[in-house]
Amino acid sequence: MLDTATGLQLRDSLVLLDQKLRALLRVLLDRAEKTRTLVCAARTHGQIGVPTTYGLRFAIWASEVARHIDRLSEILPRVAVGKLTGAVGTQAALGEKGMEVQETMMSFLGISPVDVANQVVPRDRYAEYIMFLAGVATTLDKIGIEIRTLQRTEIAEVEESFGKKQVGSSTMPHKRNPIKSEQVCGLARVVRAAVEPALQNNTLWDERDLTNSSCERVILPEATILTDHILQVMTRVLEGLTIHRKNVRKNLELLGGVPLAESVMVELTRRGMGRQEAHEVLRESSMKALAGGKTLASVLGGNREVTALLSSKEIEILLDPDRYIGTAPAQVDRVVARLSPLCAS
Repeated sequence: MLDTATGLQLRDSLVLLDQKLRALLRVLLDRAEKTRTLVCAARTHGQIGVPTTYGLRFAIWASEVARHIDRLSEILPRVAVGKLTGAVGTQAALGEKGMEVQETMMSFLGISPVDVANQVVPRDRYAEYIMFLAGVATTLDKIGIEIRTLQRTEIAEVEESFGKKQVGSSTMPHKRNPIKSEQVCGLARVVRAAVEPALQNNTLWDERDLTNSSCERVILPEATILTDHILQVMTRVLEGLTIHRKNVRKNLELLGGVPLAESVMVELTRRGMGRQEAHEVLRESSMKALAGGKTLASVLGGNREVTALLSSKEIEILLDPDRYIGTAPAQVDRVVARLSPLCAS
């Protein structure tokens, strides 16, 4: 009976988590739509690369959250189950209609009956639930890390909302710390830590033992409550997130056009220069620009191989970050159109 009660609790928790995932999705899609053409510096390995857009970042996160909504609907019938199977699963005390009795009882309760079980519901079901929570928490951790990175003083592109009387530090009055995102990242570690014991709870002796019981009294409520909490926290963070557009542009132009080297390289190959040759020309020119504190345009303007194929005006156009975001806005539009119906569910 305890496992059936747990099945009812897990069902109700998934209903609540579904609502909060959809609320988070709604905020992300709104952010994506409003910043679909806000060009910014992309980074790989922590280094500035070709441009991207904030809209695309938000859309990528939204797509990931939508997959969690899909996963939730998939695991719900496997996780929210009950049983009436007797001491070791044979239903001997219920007689020949034991399976019918179980189905009737679970139908009344609004959950599915197990197909087969011993004294307990097999714990692979609960492990799947915990792994789902860990997956959601990790997505929130991922978003929190990005916000914290972009709020660094030397980057300063985004900022968590900060109350008029909020204190950032007891000794440094100027501090405005991303404490909400830090909270999300920290608590996500606790949720993920529940995965290993949840998996081990499935390795019980014979028809059952009690090694799972004490463990589940901790990990099931704790992981659920923490996931619910950080979902709400991250939703509020994203709702109140400030984007400092001047700093976004400053960082985009920080390297004097060097991140747009790919754009020039691709155009040179279109004009007849070999791919490897074009790559080497741009590599050398980029290194020269960075070492000398020059713009890439000025270095390329002094390269005869380049100017033989491209005019100074064409080089300027190729190094314009606003012209090198590919299909990013269209991808955002597609994601918003596809996922918006989920927010109304």
